[in-house]
Order: sequence, then structure tokens, then C-alpha cells
Amino acid sequence: MNFDFFGRETATQSSADIAHLVIAGWAGRDKAALENHIAELERAGIPRPEITPAFYQIGNSLLTQALEIQVSSTSSSGEVEAIILNATDGLWVGLGSDHTDRKLEAISVPLSKQVCPKPIARCLWPFADVDGHWDELELRSYRFDGGERSLYQEGSLAANMHPTELIQLYEQRGNAFHTGTIMFCGTLAAKSEISFSERFEMEIYDPVLERRISHAYDITALPG
Repeated sequence: MNFDFFGRETATQSSADIAHLVIAGWAGRDKAALENHIAELERAGIPRPEITPAFYQIGNSLLTQALEIQVSSTSSSGEVEAIILNATDGLWVGLGSDHTDRKLEAISVPLSKQVCPKPIARCLWPFADVDGHWDELELRSYRFDGGERSLYQEGSLAANMHPTELIQLYEQRGNAFHTGTIMFCGTLAAKSEISFSERFEMEIYDPVLERRISHAYDITALPG
């Protein structure tokens, strides 16, 4: 995939071979809040994870930088997340949406992750640039319904586990965080009902270095 690699003083366009895609689910840092969220989802019919955080290995062909995706029905929705790419020259931070089929999620969380494209932005930052103030980075997403834009998710990355801790746990469970791996690092609670939208906008904002990565995509539900 082609990316724009933005350091503090340099910017280059280059490609990176993505061999592995991992979704870190249930990655909240506050265990009491996480348990309340799990219980809430259980009442909605979504099964409790056996262990948290949970790591789902997903087909890397689902990654896309397209401005439009097609899904099988109107039961899916986006989730804004920071992503970590292990490139040949180190770790890079980006932005993605763990677009998920909610109806299938009630049957099988791993399967629900496999049936939707995973949109990501082209822009990446060196992880070293933000590691020292990671918790201050902010995520936001917006949904569009009938052409009206509304705030859907908002919060700092302090709500979720630090990516180095996620990578460490992933490796402790017998996995390798190989070069060419992208990990989605967890999402934030929605501010409104989780449901389909015709367009999804998202951003990660760095208030210390005063920069942001943004991406948006339209969603088309296929008939039948």
C-alpha cells in the first residue's frame, strides 16, 4: 500500500508491504468501564470475550484507502481507531476504521470483523514523535445521515491501552508482531445509537504538535 510518511521535518511518499492485519478489541484501560461495556453488549446479544484485550487476525486484503466501500447490508458501522504499522524503519502511527457488521457480531465477533473492508488513511506519523504524549492524542468520528453530519465518537487515547502494551500482550500470547503488520489499537464508545450511516469521517489530532490525520469514506449497502 502507498503511504505519506510525515516526520517532524521530512515528508516522503512510499509503499509498504502489509502482510498481517490485527484488530485489538476490548482494549479499554479502565477495567470497570470495560466490564460495564461488555455487560451492555451482552444484553444486546453480543457474546462476552474469553479474554481481554482480544486480538483478531484479519485478512490483510480487507485494508483499503478507497473513498467508498461496499457492504452487504445496512447492519454495519464504522469505528475510529489509531493504528500502528511495523515498517522496515520502525513503528508508524496512522488512522483507521474497524468497520464491522453488527448483526453478525451477535453471532461471531471474529466473523463480523472479516466481512467488512477496513478503511485507513494514507498519512502516517513516526511513533517516536508521539510516544511521549500518546495519551493526549484525540480521536473523533462523524456520521452522516440524510446529509446531516453529527459527532459520533470523541475522546483521548488515554481511554485505551498503550500500543506498546498491546503489542507486548499480543506477543506474550504466542504471536509475532512481524514487519509488515498493522494493528488497530481499540476504539471509543459511541455518543449515539450504533447504526448504519451513509458516510463516515474520522480524525486523529495531536494537540502537542498541532497536526491531524483525517480520512472519510462513503458506504454503499448492496441490494439483496
